[in-house]
Parts: sequence; structure tokens; C-alpha cells
Amino acid sequence: MKACIFCQPQPYVLENDRAEAFYDIHPVSRGHLLIIPKTHYPTYFDVPVADREAMLALLNEAKALLDTQLQPDGYNIGINVGAPAGQTVMHCHIHLIPRYHGDTPDPRGGIRKMLPGEK
Repeated sequence: MKACIFCQPQPYVLENDRAEAFYDIHPVSRGHLLIIPKTHYPTYFDVPVADREAMLALLNEAKALLDTQLQPDGYNIGINVGAPAGQTVMHCHIHLIPRYHGDTPDPRGGIRKMLPGEK
């Protein structure tokens, strides 16, 4: 898909036969990676099982890489599906976001804090 930015070559840090990983250009934290299927699928629920498995395998490799390079204290893993959920690039991608002690005053609730009034 020519109009899709993720279908264009990226500076990949990891890849396997069906998936690739690269650093987010608008990182939430140091080391924020995106894992995408090599084939264009709009959302996670459109991705065939074999490609999803490849993405999850790469997710584990990406965590190992970040553990070695940056030694984060934790991780958030996220998948936005559709514009109402915050998906801005309509090519399936998994966010692997390293977390560090003190990067937010109170991390309790994790991604639940994205919704107003949630704790």
C-alpha cells in the first residue's frame, strides 16, 4: 500500500519472515518500539494467525533487546484498533513501551488512565 507509512522501508531493529520492529518516531518513553506485520492489514483483528504469531515472537525478541540495552523496570504493551481507540496509522502495530521507575508519579492503573475518570 503506497500511502501507508508503515508499508515504506523503516529503520528496522529486528525482523523475522513475517514481522518487523522499529523505534516509534513519537516515543512515549525511551526505547518505545512498534512491531508490525510485513503485509499490510488495517487492524490486529485482520491479521492472519501465522502473521500474529510472528508478531508475538518478535515482541518477545524486542523485549529481550530492550532488557539488554536499556534495562527498563517494566513494560506496557498496547494495540489500538480503529480511530476511536487512538489508531492513527491504519497498519496493524503493537506498541512495546518500556517503563522506568519515576517516569510517572503514580503508574497504578496502567493504560486505564487513558480514559477520563478511570483510576
